Amino acid sequence: MTTLNLIDFPTDTHRAGAARGTPTTLEHIGFELGWDYAHYRVSPPAPYAQEPSPLRHGLLAGQAAFGLRTLVAGRHVRKWLQLRLHAWLRGRSVELVQVTPNYLQQIDASHCPITRAALSSATLEGSDASVDRVRNDAGYAAGNLAVMSTKANHAKAANGFRDALRFVQEIEAQHLPGLGGLTAEQWARTAVLCSFVEPLAHDEACALPLLVLPPNRLRLFNPVQALQAFVSLQLLKPGWSQRVSRFEDLLPGKTLRRDFKAFFMALLPRVIEAGHAGAHRAAPPHESARWAVEDAWRAPLVQQRWRRFAGQLTPAQCEALLARAAARKLATSVVVPLADASATDGWNLDTRGYVPHAGQGRAAAQAQFTW
Repeated sequence: MTTLNLIDFPTDTHRAGAARGTPTTLEHIGFELGWDYAHYRVSPPAPYAQEPSPLRHGLLAGQAAFGLRTLVAGRHVRKWLQLRLHAWLRGRSVELVQVTPNYLQQIDASHCPITRAALSSATLEGSDASVDRVRNDAGYAAGNLAVMSTKANHAKAANGFRDALRFVQEIEAQHLPGLGGLTAEQWARTAVLCSFVEPLAHDEACALPLLVLPPNRLRLFNPVQALQAFVSLQLLKPGWSQRVSRFEDLLPGKTLRRDFKAFFMALLPRVIEAGHAGAHRAAPPHESARWAVEDAWRAPLVQQRWRRFAGQLTPAQCEALLARAAARKLATSVVVPLADASATDGWNLDTRGYVPHAGQGRAAAQAQFTW
């Protein structure tokens, strides 16, 4: 549900703003949030339900307007309200056209993509699920959100792709058990996750192993990583052999087809080996299969052969291959290319993810894929 800019302030519920005239953007957002708390008949946590604030004014106005005619608040509605409250308290922006309770349900996960621990809810432990802004200089917006454990979220904090890579190097160089609560392997997954939403040089993106598959609805800025994920995800669905063979036929030239086959023949046995290793048997079948694919990418031979194959392609060729594969219905999940104009719509990159002031311009858009 989108409520921004739709609700007028009743004259008796914004005393602070009335003294100055027009309420500030943050006051308006707080009022809308309180209104939605009332609409779902959910009480904000203390002290926000009692102390005077724009949120309380919106809550009281909503309660007077809705009475008992309220909506049912499921788990994802409560998560949506909680996310918006935490963002409002920190001045962070939340894009509410696409980021809805339904969207949060779509990106939900059973296990943390970084630690691989089963996610819990409301236990106040490090295993609790939390919604993370993958790119920290952007707001809570569609394509920039992933569900992970509170432990991983706190460790990641404001660290990005290059920070995570540096932590991996420090741990390995100094033979440390970990840094910030994460091991080298977990920081490596964090680095790859962050790389998806950061535009990289094509050669650098080609060199990254797919140590974590893209979470649902995450946007991929680098076409070669979208191609990398497209090929890897084939192994999670029946019929992969026929689809991969048909994809191979799309490749221009014998050399490229030969190098792709060499890469895939290096990847496949290691996926099978990782799946039979027993380390993932306690996980649900779907997660176990994903982890087997991710772990196969740790093999130096797989990385070497991928770089040889992908290095022959340009970003434009990667995009064209994905488009042709999608047209032939070879994709196992929907891959939607987004135009430059809508690439980072709602991310507020110009304010580094904080609520923009009125009249502030939009950040420059970047090409990306939504997964």
